[in-house]
Amino acid sequence: MLDLSFYKNKKVLVTGHTGFKGSWMCQLLIMAGADVIGYALEPPTKPSLFEMCGLENKMNSIVGDVRDLKHLLKVFNETQPDIVIHMAAQPLVRESYKDPVGTYETNVMGTVNICEAVRQNSCVKSFVNVTTDKVYLNKEWVWGYRENEELNGYDPYSNSKSCSELVTSSYINSFFNDLPVAVSTARAGNVIGGGDFATDRIIPDCIRAAEAGDDIIVRNPFSTRPYEHVLEPVVAYLMIAAAQYENKEQYAGSYNVGPNDTDCWTTGDLVTLFCNTWNDVTGDNIKWINKYDGGPHEANFLKLDCSKLKNKFGWEPRWNVEATMKKIVEWSDAYLHGGNYVDVMQAQIKEFCDN
Repeated sequence: MLDLSFYKNKKVLVTGHTGFKGSWMCQLLIMAGADVIGYALEPPTKPSLFEMCGLENKMNSIVGDVRDLKHLLKVFNETQPDIVIHMAAQPLVRESYKDPVGTYETNVMGTVNICEAVRQNSCVKSFVNVTTDKVYLNKEWVWGYRENEELNGYDPYSNSKSCSELVTSSYINSFFNDLPVAVSTARAGNVIGGGDFATDRIIPDCIRAAEAGDDIIVRNPFSTRPYEHVLEPVVAYLMIAAAQYENKEQYAGSYNVGPNDTDCWTTGDLVTLFCNTWNDVTGDNIKWINKYDGGPHEANFLKLDCSKLKNKFGWEPRWNVEATMKKIVEWSDAYLHGGNYVDVMQAQIKEFCDN
């Protein structure tokens, strides 16, 4: 499905590289021998996986804001990337209620600016805009959304990502169809994995509670989400980017990237799995408690239909939720108890790609 040797010596520009998903993306590309250029704000969390892994010293890491078109154009002109993976975003639903203007500025105008930088630089042959499974008009139905379903996210985060999809579509129709650049968008499910320190995310909340010896607080245990290990979408993005680089007509498009139906879990069941896995490894006795807080609107049920990605590429998810949780606990146990978490991360990447 993906021959990583394709990326050897390719210039790959990754926006949002200092974040959780961006750090896994950059580590994989570095291991593949790519010439990695990162463009992002300073790491969004303390601690930061990006800093902990020393990735800044292994790539060309540029501090910049995707809302700054002038700086973006300068970076593109100087680095001349072959491939662009756009992941920079304000990624949190609750934060988008607190700062809707900033969310739209980053997620919509940031996409406009990236598209414009790609348009003005003929060096770019492949461009993937990463959005989210939440771009769809959520009707709370039990089957998965397909790529041709209506885009109309409810909250400012989800809606801004729907707008990002529309911006990309407009640039494709208006400009990119007539240029030698292949463009796709990728809509991933809920990404989990070792090294996520974000606020307002369930697995980081579990790790923090385990570290402190506290009960895990779950505010909405009955919401259902498509959970997947971070390497699932990261490898899928690179697979799409490589394929459309070689054959624009056959592979450029929009793709859902999510787990199989059996890995759409409620939050409560996911946290129960974390507790059981953590306790088995560490001998602790952590547990979770339901403290539903009402909170702003979030979808209760969300699932993706990934038939297009499977049919086009022969792609299948590699790690189910149980296997993913073991990887999360393996990494987190090393981090909290003095192990070599960088070696664990690299070993997980190698295992995933070898399989």
